[in-house]
Amino acid sequence: MARSTEPGHAPYPHLLAPLTVRGITLRNRAIMGSMHTRLDMEPDGARKQARFYAERARGEAGLIVSGGFAPNVQGLIEPGGPILDDAAQVPELRRITDAVHEAGGRICLQILHCGRYARQPDCVAPSAVPSPISRFAPQAMTGAEIERTLDDFAACAALAKEAGFDGVEVMGSEGYLLNQFTVTRTNIREDEWGGPAESRHRFPVEVVKRVRAATGEGFLIVYRISAIDLVEGGAPGDEIDALATRIEAAGADILNTGIGWHEARVPTIAYMIPRGAWRFAAARLKRVVSIAVVASNRINMPEVAEDILASGNADLVSMARPFLADPHFMRKAREGRPAAINTCIACNQACLDFIFSERTATCLVNPRACRETEFDDGPAARPRSVAVVGGGAGGLACAVEAARRGHAVTLFEAGERLGGQLNLALAAPGKGEFNELLRYFEHGLSEGKVAVRLRTAPAASDLRKFDAVVVATGVHPRIPAIAGIDHPKVVTYAELLSGARRAGRRVAILGAGGIGFDVAEYLSGAAEAADGAGFLAEWAVDPGIGRPGGLAGDPLAARESPREIVLSQRKTAKPGDSLGVSTGWILRNSLRKRGVTMLAGVAYEKIDDAGLHIRVGGEPRVISADTIVVCTGQEPNRELYAELRDGGAEVHLIGGAKEAIELDALRAIEDGVRLAQAL
Repeated sequence: MARSTEPGHAPYPHLLAPLTVRGITLRNRAIMGSMHTRLDMEPDGARKQARFYAERARGEAGLIVSGGFAPNVQGLIEPGGPILDDAAQVPELRRITDAVHEAGGRICLQILHCGRYARQPDCVAPSAVPSPISRFAPQAMTGAEIERTLDDFAACAALAKEAGFDGVEVMGSEGYLLNQFTVTRTNIREDEWGGPAESRHRFPVEVVKRVRAATGEGFLIVYRISAIDLVEGGAPGDEIDALATRIEAAGADILNTGIGWHEARVPTIAYMIPRGAWRFAAARLKRVVSIAVVASNRINMPEVAEDILASGNADLVSMARPFLADPHFMRKAREGRPAAINTCIACNQACLDFIFSERTATCLVNPRACRETEFDDGPAARPRSVAVVGGGAGGLACAVEAARRGHAVTLFEAGERLGGQLNLALAAPGKGEFNELLRYFEHGLSEGKVAVRLRTAPAASDLRKFDAVVVATGVHPRIPAIAGIDHPKVVTYAELLSGARRAGRRVAILGAGGIGFDVAEYLSGAAEAADGAGFLAEWAVDPGIGRPGGLAGDPLAARESPREIVLSQRKTAKPGDSLGVSTGWILRNSLRKRGVTMLAGVAYEKIDDAGLHIRVGGEPRVISADTIVVCTGQEPNRELYAELRDGGAEVHLIGGAKEAIELDALRAIEDGVRLAQAL
């Protein structure tokens, strides 16, 4: 049983309270959850991982869980992926555990067998049931293979202990192998490993028993249970409860919660999910076990974590991406400085989307993440006076980083408020998280004593006194050459999202990239699902988990919309194909549910009182519209840059002013930070 010290008078007493489990004391209740980063696949990967994890340990994460290591070749996430099956790997892994321990942290190795999710032709599963998200069909495991795999889990855990890990996390959720054994969706066996729930639970329970036997008493076992599957044929609540009690009896010390399978049609971690939306799943398990229970998913600020813990919903909280965004999250919480936290905005653009495209993960709001060896955290060798023109994402990032390095920075912004295009993104449903990014930047400006000049558009002559000038003047909407584009019913996305113009009941949107989808979401009524209850109803989630998978109906059932919307693009590709892998499907499904029509291969002919005249496949068509929204890209604002460059000033160009692509905060922020490093 976990033992807690009495919460004191810290800013977040429950979050900051230590917890002792199996003789190992965690300094607080925050777990840095497991993430695939692909650092292990890079040259000198052990050194980079050691730096990455040690930075989070210095930032006072209570417990770190590594990315998943397969216990055998069949369990690999992909060929060449992380695996721990040989004692020869122990010295390299000790570099990681030693670095974490020297920084005062604790770390567990996650053991992950992907089962039918493995991206390799030799994948296996309880039964030969293909996955809808994998191109490889699995082979059903034989009884002998099951026994060997159980031994492989135990051997992997023993090697982890030898490598200095404080424990292991056994991955039993998100639709991976252990989860596949537990439900009828993927386990149709008729032997002792299938059939009734107790037999379907036998494999994960036996894994925990053998891991405990192989590692002894002074070693943590965290079991990550699927607390709600969110798929047809998933487990009902009573089976989840029964599995939890069996896992506890088998020797687990902590019960972490996973939410949903990767193939689920319900979103679980993207920005459109309200904060703490899944806390009910942890609270349910806490009623049936006596070991510590962890709440997870969309917990990104200390006050959210504190509320979950104080309410008794969980004993610990798991935050994965928030520790990408800010490795010092918990130190800043302990110091009572939440405004200094660089908050995860759940965009997934540089973490999950990079992983899915076989790139090393990083973070939109923190370009240092997983690249710690590339950045200099010390002061600049020669402090200079720097002008940054433009207070959007790139300009803010550059100004904050330059000031942190000791430069004297003045930030000019022509508008009445900082943020630039971020202020437009804020209007889209779920993207209110960008407010946290603006808060973080404003705190950095104050801490760095940056002189901020709002409502000021300096001329080139005003900037010649600075040693260096950074032009971050952003973009303006591109206006396409269509007859009637100046018609009164035409508005730009900037006019609409800023509130300067309103839309009628019938809307035609020109452009189906990220901005077009944001506008469609904004106009279709999706914002009504922004709170916890609204979100669960929107996606047919049963918080009581009374039905298999915790589904209360079809997640893709039609929803009402206050408008008739047609979203169109010139490209012949599927609308939304440029959206992020991990969020695009959510946006497309959300719009389909609200009856938004999506057209590709459109030729725009003219706009008049009748509406938008187009051709699709050569056939003429008129879209009757009260409002026509232009989302056809952006043009860079570079005039100031050209004038300064021609005048011989040291001038740098970043963000949208350098390259106008969508509302690309990811590139703008990285541009800004890297330039500030180079000044």
